[in-house]
Amino acid sequence: MVLALGTKTVFAVEESDSAMSKWLSELTVISTRAGSNTPMAFTNVAEKEIERVNFAKDVPFILGSLPSVTTSSDAGMGVGYTGIHVRGTDPTRINITANGVPVNDAESSQLYWVNLADFASSLQSIQVQRGVGTSTNGAGAFGATINMLTKDVSPKSEATISLSGGSYGTHKETIAFSSGLLADHWGFLGRLSHIASDGYIDRAMSRLNSYFLLAGYYADNTQVKLLTFNGTEKTYMAWDYASKADMEKYGRTYNPSGKYTDADGNTAYYSNQTDNYHQQNYQLIWNQRFSPSLTLNATLHYTRGDGYYEQYKTDQKLYKYLINTGLYADLVRQKKMLNDFYGFVGSLNYTNRNGLSTMLGGAFNRYDGDHFGKVLWVGDQYYWDDDDNKVFSPSNGTLSADNRYYDNNAKKTDGNIYAKFNYTLRNGLSMFADVQYRHVNYKMSGSSQEFDGDHRQLPIELNRKYDFFNPKVGLSYSWNGGHTTYASFAVAHKEPTRNDFEDMLAESVAVDPQAERLNDLEVGYRFQNGLISAGANFYYMDYDNQFVLTGAQDANGEMVARNIKDSYRMGVELTFGLRPFRGFQWDLNATLSRNCARNMEVTVINEDWSESTANVGTTRLAYSPGFILNNTLSYEIAGFRATLLSHYVSEQSMTNSGFKSYLEDDGSRTDAVLKPAFVSDLDLSYGFSLKHVKNITLGVTVYNLFNKKYESNGSCSMNFRRTQDGTIEAYNGGWAWATFSAQAPIHFLAHLTLKF
Repeated sequence: MVLALGTKTVFAVEESDSAMSKWLSELTVISTRAGSNTPMAFTNVAEKEIERVNFAKDVPFILGSLPSVTTSSDAGMGVGYTGIHVRGTDPTRINITANGVPVNDAESSQLYWVNLADFASSLQSIQVQRGVGTSTNGAGAFGATINMLTKDVSPKSEATISLSGGSYGTHKETIAFSSGLLADHWGFLGRLSHIASDGYIDRAMSRLNSYFLLAGYYADNTQVKLLTFNGTEKTYMAWDYASKADMEKYGRTYNPSGKYTDADGNTAYYSNQTDNYHQQNYQLIWNQRFSPSLTLNATLHYTRGDGYYEQYKTDQKLYKYLINTGLYADLVRQKKMLNDFYGFVGSLNYTNRNGLSTMLGGAFNRYDGDHFGKVLWVGDQYYWDDDDNKVFSPSNGTLSADNRYYDNNAKKTDGNIYAKFNYTLRNGLSMFADVQYRHVNYKMSGSSQEFDGDHRQLPIELNRKYDFFNPKVGLSYSWNGGHTTYASFAVAHKEPTRNDFEDMLAESVAVDPQAERLNDLEVGYRFQNGLISAGANFYYMDYDNQFVLTGAQDANGEMVARNIKDSYRMGVELTFGLRPFRGFQWDLNATLSRNCARNMEVTVINEDWSESTANVGTTRLAYSPGFILNNTLSYEIAGFRATLLSHYVSEQSMTNSGFKSYLEDDGSRTDAVLKPAFVSDLDLSYGFSLKHVKNITLGVTVYNLFNKKYESNGSCSMNFRRTQDGTIEAYNGGWAWATFSAQAPIHFLAHLTLKF
């Protein structure tokens, strides 16, 4: 949990500015954003709100207090590998764009925020659309769309220095500048950032560097901008999590990743059990105003990714590394990837004075990625005899100079075209329509990491084509006094990810991943005046073949998802804001939801070790809390600002089976749920100015103020058997497990910002 932005007005209207340069800049995202008359649920987050909470934590934690949002952090404190769920939907189902350009990884559909460290310092605004949202570019949105707009050159020159530091060796240094307009037409903007943290979890360090550069040409009706931004990261792995038994034995910070026994029989941890990645992004943006009614946005983009992670692995079957059949050994391996992602996004926008707004947009994107693994070192080789004794064997297998034990390539083409129509009929009644056609072609070829029962390596050959039609319609009605009601219905589709296909290779029975379909109904009301803002949004999201996290992790440590034929997410999102007098603000939002799979089936292990299936009825979907509450109190006077934010998340199942625990061999039970958590953060800051400094802000944020022990994420795998009375029971079976991602107790970050 982290102090995040207040949930000001959930359905805030777009910010307006009379400056043509800013208006032209907003063309970059206006075609993919919701507006005041769009009949959907969304939140706008302005630059000032981002700055108030941007001290070192990743973007998911900056958005952590928005409606229906939950976050997770492998390192335990919001730096390093972090995740965001919206309405219980996992990160692979959330579409994320920067200036309208897709930034989700084309294969995994994830955005690894660790590759874009301190990107929030370069953001002008963020819009989070919940549900299907409006048509956008890139991966399909099944839970939310996060639409980010980067900063532009300011009218006058300025510079900012931001420093923060605190618990667990965490610190951030950011230097940013804007040249202002030079010769009335040219401008430059830049940022350089460094973030480091030792993490709350043992050895879960992060070392993150990034920059952002922009050069632009600005005229009355034309903008042309070249952007480049990058991120380099080195993080120690913390995604294996820890069991409750290990936490009791070794402490809540225990991290099993990299653990091995050295030659002297002592427990040790591999020092380079790290993830290393460099991502370089380029965007060339052209915004053109042809007339007061007609505007164009066109963007070319290119992203280069290059990285690897290194692991010490114990007791490995060497045939899986193409070394020796029948022998085992400890080894060190690297898994590497090189990828290129490039394409075009654009939109043509027409608006007249009679209440008509239309948009025609689309994108064409291409991904080309290489994936391969290498073995760097192999320890003493051995086998197990008939009495289960370890017998060391003379090495009869050697490593080649480039021992690639798997090697494959993936190519993905993703194109879409959409048309949007918004028309104010009369007396505040607006009609909205949005249709999108999307085509995806995904190819993979080469060798996989999986082997059959005869120790033969399985190829990974795939050539899939998907054609999706995604319509959306809705009505919005506004009347005097700041009241608005709306209703919309939207359809979305999404193709399986690379992990979905790869994980299926490991199944004993072949399963073919299917594309998902979502029907999303949204009905809402909002009210706003100078004193009060309030809103209520009801949603019913009905899925066919929804990919849902099972709770298990695959051999790479990534969460496994499977198709569930029939499932739904239904809830109501409530928001309330009160400003009774100058300087004081109270904001509240709550989500009450039901997230279920119908006719859920589990695999049952019979007494003779054969397998069968059993229907366990309607069950709760994994990682989908039924209640989320955010409460923010803030007061500002004479430059001093105090903010108290409280965040509550109810119990979350870690499997889709309906079982909250499983039976161990000794008769005890192991939890398979994330328990409820109520966490509060307090921020105190003071701003003032000096003769040569426009603004100085000093402050401190205390996170987890009341020192709550809680977990934000975890993994779980369990087995099932039929009891004598015919009921289904979850039990260990020799290989079930449950691990948890412990979060940091009370900690702090002090911060200083200087603006010149």
